Amino acid sequence: MTAGSAADAVRVLVVDDQELVREGIASLLGIQPGITVIGAVPDGRQAVEAAVAHHPDVVLMDVRMPVMDGVTAVAELAGRAPDCKVIMLTTFDDDEYVGRALGAGAIGYLLKNLPSAELAAAVRLAHAGVAQLDASVARRLAAGLSRPAPPDPDPVPAPAPAPVPAPVLSALTARETDVLRLIATGSTNREIAGRLFLSEGTVKNHISRVLSRLGLRDRTHAAIYARDHGLL
Repeated sequence: MTAGSAADAVRVLVVDDQELVREGIASLLGIQPGITVIGAVPDGRQAVEAAVAHHPDVVLMDVRMPVMDGVTAVAELAGRAPDCKVIMLTTFDDDEYVGRALGAGAIGYLLKNLPSAELAAAVRLAHAGVAQLDASVARRLAAGLSRPAPPDPDPVPAPAPAPVPAPVLSALTARETDVLRLIATGSTNREIAGRLFLSEGTVKNHISRVLSRLGLRDRTHAAIYARDHGLL
């Protein structure tokens, strides 16, 4: 199996039922600096067994597979190998799959048309705990968040919840606020960099600071926060 040379490389397991795709992804990632591919398996059941046995840092998981599908495997990994970060890597750009995968514990949902260097960057970010969504998925999520909910035909008064202290936008610099607003529109790191005339590395640093300062887990929660605070 191909592997990066650094001792502290991110250890990756590739899961896909198509052998050509599986081995191709493994080979392309294996030549990326800072990444070691520790295995490539054809279904979710073998993915769980391999993750428990070999402790990968990141699992690239297809969605639709025989024996055990990717979403079921993600849910099982959450209990048996909770330290693994799982990125769904698929051809299926489907909101139902996205919701189920993220709900099961996946940290990202990407499509297979990614260039290998961008996929490698997503692997490193996932290892660091940063969520990654395909741009089209993120845009639809942002659009859904910005639409008002339909009125309740028979509303029942409910007691107002107690106010919960929350981080405020004043914790951010003006540039970090710009980055947060673009995250909420579904922009990728590359698109944010182009809009703000920054390098992608600088954008990643801004995103990390935004998440840290606002106490947010990932880009999805950042988009929700931006919506709730009037940035959309």
